[in-house]
Amino acid sequence: MTTTNQNETATMAGRARRLAADAAEAADVRRWQTHPDVVALRVERVRAQVDRLCWSGIVLGLAFTTANVQWFAAAGAAFGSLPWLTAWLLDPTVCLVLLAILRAEQITARYQVHTGAWVRAAKWLTLAATYVMNTWSSWVSGSPAGVVLHSVPPLVVFVAAEAVTDLRDKLTDAVTVAFMNATDRASVAESAPVQQPAAPVHEPNTAAHEPTEQVREPSAPDREPAAPEPAALRPARRKLFADYLTDARTAWTPGVEITPAWVRETTGCSRGLSSRLAATLTAETGKGGASR
Repeated sequence: MTTTNQNETATMAGRARRLAADAAEAADVRRWQTHPDVVALRVERVRAQVDRLCWSGIVLGLAFTTANVQWFAAAGAAFGSLPWLTAWLLDPTVCLVLLAILRAEQITARYQVHTGAWVRAAKWLTLAATYVMNTWSSWVSGSPAGVVLHSVPPLVVFVAAEAVTDLRDKLTDAVTVAFMNATDRASVAESAPVQQPAAPVHEPNTAAHEPTEQVREPSAPDREPAAPEPAALRPARRKLFADYLTDARTAWTPGVEITPAWVRETTGCSRGLSSRLAATLTAETGKGGASR
């Protein structure tokens, strides 16, 4: 009977050690999976895949419109004539301007820098011109099937041009959120009080063997109130995004250029948080400068 109990105890102890090892390994994996650098690396990989797929679709869609735009520009010119040859230049002219704008938005969206009204107007003007020139012949001939066929590529380019910008912006937000979560966890861990280990269970309880006379010592007539805990020993309150933003609002005055560097110097926040604070304060005040 004793041997059986010992075997069961050894089996349970071995299982407990394995579970403890698995729990420690899972905690370590989770800690690294939520690390800001690991999250940023994964986001960059996804961003590269999204960019390649969107750019492939945009380039193929614009290439599909080349023939119809050439036919629109040639206006029935003879094959091989100078007007017929120069008509091939119209679609690349519009497409190159559009691609340049989209490429610039790829960088501005990554750092969450908003472009002006002229940039958006130029993008939509080139997209609208591509759509009209590509579908004009189908509208003139009254062919609904032709209109649908030649509308799909320009419309896909329209939607992709807007969606890819928003996707890049949200991917950047994902990296920022991961950094903020890691910062919050680190702040909580630093402010948590360190617990002293409890006394071992096997230590003898010497208080039980003390003489009875010591137990009957007279107590103090009046109990003095406990001294308040020093402020230095209390855990510091975690500073949130709203607190940094309030400090930045208080420090800002008209004429001051709002930049991430100014926000860091004023509030003492981290480099990763300063861009968000600068963008938020700029949106509130309508003033600001280039990111740096």
